[in-house]
Amino acid sequence: MNRTTLSLIAGAAALAAVTGFASLTAPGASGTTGTDTAKAAAELPVERTSLLCPAPSSSDLADTTYTSFTPVTKGTGSTGKAELESAAEQSADGTGGTGGKSDSGKGAGSGKKKAGKPVLAPEKPGTPATGDTSGGDAPALLGTAEGKFAPGWTVQQTTEVAAGAGRGLQGLNCTAPDTEFWFPGASTDAARTDYVHLTNPDDSAAVVDLELYGKDGALKSAVGEGITVQPHSSEPILLSTLIDEKQTNLTLHVNVRSGRVGAAVQALDDTLGGDWLAAATDPAGSLVLPGIPKDATAVRLIAFAPGDADADLKVRLASPSGLITPAGNETLHVKAGMTTAVDLGDVTRGEAGSLVLTPTGQSAPVVAALRVVRGKGAKQETAFIPAAGQVGTRATAADNSGKGSTLSLTAPDRTARVKVTASAGSEGGTAVSRTFTIKAGTTQDIDAPVPDGLKGTYALTVEPLSGGPVYAARTLAATEEGVPGFTVQTLPDDRGTVAVPEAEEDLSVLQR
Repeated sequence: MNRTTLSLIAGAAALAAVTGFASLTAPGASGTTGTDTAKAAAELPVERTSLLCPAPSSSDLADTTYTSFTPVTKGTGSTGKAELESAAEQSADGTGGTGGKSDSGKGAGSGKKKAGKPVLAPEKPGTPATGDTSGGDAPALLGTAEGKFAPGWTVQQTTEVAAGAGRGLQGLNCTAPDTEFWFPGASTDAARTDYVHLTNPDDSAAVVDLELYGKDGALKSAVGEGITVQPHSSEPILLSTLIDEKQTNLTLHVNVRSGRVGAAVQALDDTLGGDWLAAATDPAGSLVLPGIPKDATAVRLIAFAPGDADADLKVRLASPSGLITPAGNETLHVKAGMTTAVDLGDVTRGEAGSLVLTPTGQSAPVVAALRVVRGKGAKQETAFIPAAGQVGTRATAADNSGKGSTLSLTAPDRTARVKVTASAGSEGGTAVSRTFTIKAGTTQDIDAPVPDGLKGTYALTVEPLSGGPVYAARTLAATEEGVPGFTVQTLPDDRGTVAVPEAEEDLSVLQR
C-alpha cells in the first residue's frame, strides 16, 4: 500500500469520525431513493501528521539542529499542536537501552514509551521552531502534529560532524511511517559504513524484511528476515552484517510485514564524508533526480529494476538552457532484479542540473538515486539525491539561512510558473514571496527570497501556479577547514490536503 493510499484512507476515516454516519453512493449507482449520488471530492487539510527522525550520529563531534515548520493552510481550525519527543530505547530485559548501533536489529526490548520533555514544540504555523543537541547519544525522535499544525508539517534534521567517517554536513527530512522503502545507492564497500535506521511510532511491534540487490541480483541474507522493531523505538542496522561480500553499489528494499516504520540510510565514508540517503520515490517508468550542485566533481547514477522486465532508459540532463544528452551516457540498460551503476563525472559542468530518465521504448518500473561528490583530493564531501516525486500542490524545505542555501527548480516537460515563499525567521522577520517561470526542459538555481529583517532560520515553500509538473531540491552548504560540506533534500508534495468525497448524513442506516 503506498503513501497516497494510506493518506486517503486516513483522511476519509477522520472525516467519518467527525461527521458521524454517512452514505456514499457512486455516480450512476442505484440507491434506496434512486437519486443519491456522490458529490465531487473536496480537498480538506489533513488533521494529523506523523514524522520520524533517526538517531543523528554516533560521533562525539556531532552537532545537530532540528527545524520544524508548518506552512499556513486555509481551512484549518484554530487549535492543534506539534511535538518531537525521544523514542523509548529499551534493552532486551526492559531496563532501558542506550540507543547505540546494533548489528542485526533483533532482540529489542519491551518498547514501553517513556514520557519526557519535547525536543521542540512549535508555537504557530508560518514560523519555524528549532531545537539542538550535541554528541553521539542523541536518540531517534517521534513527531506528531495535529490540527492547524498538521497540514504540510516538515522537520529537517541537520548534523555537522567535525571529523572521522562521515565528516561534513548530514541532512534529512524526517520521514513519515510507511510499509515499503527503496534505497538505491547503499553500499557495503570497505570504505563505507552504512546503517539503515528503522523507527516504529506505534504501540505494537513492527516486523521488517531487509533485501539487498547487487550487480548480479538478490543477495542471500537470513539475518535480514523478520527483524522486529519494538513499539516506540528505533533500530540502526549495519548493512555489512546482512551479507558476507563487499559490494560498492547496492539497492536496499525495506519491506514491512506487519506494522509500519520510518526508514533512512546513513551512509558514512572513510574519506568522502557522508550523508543520509533518503528513500527514492516509488518505482516508475520515468524519473527525475533534481538539484545536482553546479560544482559537483563526480556524479554516480545507481538504478534498479524491481519487476520482471529489463528497463532501457534515455539519460538526459535538464540544464539552464534545456535538455542535454551526456556524451557517452546516452542510454542506460538496467537488468531486472539487478543494480546498475554508471559514473557520469562532472556532468553539470558548472551549471545547475537535474537528471531526467525516460524509457527508450516499452516502459518498465525502476528506482534510482545519485551519489554526488564536491571538492577534490582529501577535501571531498558526499551527498545523495534520490529520484523524487513532483512538488504537486506544495512542498517545503526548512532550516535555511541567508547564505549557504540553494533552491533548484526543474520543469522537465512543460514551462511552469511557480511561487516561492520565504517564511518568517525562527527569531524574527517577515515572510516574502516571489514568482518564477521555469522553462520547459530546464533546471534553474533560483534567486530565492529571504525574509525581511531575518533573524534565525527560515523555510522555503514552493507552490506551482500553472504549467507542467515541477520538481525541486534544496542544497545546504557549509565549508569547514576547506571541506565543502553539503547536503541535498528533494521536495515532493507535502500531502497537506486529502481528497475526501462529500457525504450526506443518512440516519436510515440506523434502521437497517
